[in-house]
Amino acid sequence: MESNNQTAWASGFILLGLTDDTKNERILFVFFLLVYSLTLVGNSLMVITITLSSTLSSPMYLFLRYLSIVDICFTSSTVPKLLLDFLSELKTISFPGCVAQLYLFISFGGIECVLLAVMAGDRYVAICMPLHYTEIMSRKLCIKLVAVCSFIGFLNSLAHTVFTFRLPFCNSRFINHFFCDIPPLLAIACADTTPNEVVVYTAGGSVIVGSFLVTLLSYIFIVRAIINMKTASGRYKTFSTCGSHLTVVTLFFGTIVFTYIRPTSTYSLDQDRIVPVLYGIMTPLLNPIIYSLRNREVQEAIKKVVFRRSIRS
Repeated sequence: MESNNQTAWASGFILLGLTDDTKNERILFVFFLLVYSLTLVGNSLMVITITLSSTLSSPMYLFLRYLSIVDICFTSSTVPKLLLDFLSELKTISFPGCVAQLYLFISFGGIECVLLAVMAGDRYVAICMPLHYTEIMSRKLCIKLVAVCSFIGFLNSLAHTVFTFRLPFCNSRFINHFFCDIPPLLAIACADTTPNEVVVYTAGGSVIVGSFLVTLLSYIFIVRAIINMKTASGRYKTFSTCGSHLTVVTLFFGTIVFTYIRPTSTYSLDQDRIVPVLYGIMTPLLNPIIYSLRNREVQEAIKKVVFRRSIRS
């Protein structure tokens, strides 16, 4: 086992990527470069605006700023390497690079899972208990919740990373994916992967499924509160906002559950390497649009921040 991993450390791995067609790689390079650029611009704009604006000081915006930071890190753990590989004939990644990529991707994905649950809880308090919102969601509590999200995400990822890279990789150096992820790495291991699957189902399942259930339960209570609203305009506005939030949340959690929380016998790596594009690349692009940029208060804050900067310059 030790010699096999020493060999893997020295030679690294080869990523098979998203396609073998050179023409398609050029098209995909342009597409993912555009998506990544828009993701960075959108999320960076939210971080800057919320930081500089005096009007965006409620707990919701503290969570949204952190979500944007997490999304930048989440997508940056895979896309820059993917873009480089589109331009390379041999898509190699070093053993330490593979370890780092897996750890960062799972970390920020886990943080986002828990953070979305926290944000759903925040919306539940704001809509269902508006008179006690500022009292319950104090800044001190919000900072603690952000710290808990980070702790859970990094600890969960550490467990997966340690269990994955304790395995010997002697079957192949070829990873049937565009980045280092758990299922394709388990597929090339030449040892019993049952303990790894147990860790995925228990630790990973607790973070993913637990966060989704909390999120879903929060939105169920929110919908019930919306139905009881007296004004039709209030119902429409709140339901429209929560509906779009729930759509993105369902896309995010649904694709993650499909990737990790299912029997390994059902894995089809040729097909499954497309699914992480949805939750790992497209969701960070959609989050600032759905959660922030559609908000009139955020739009006004962006105008003030940009206008103030342009006058000073």
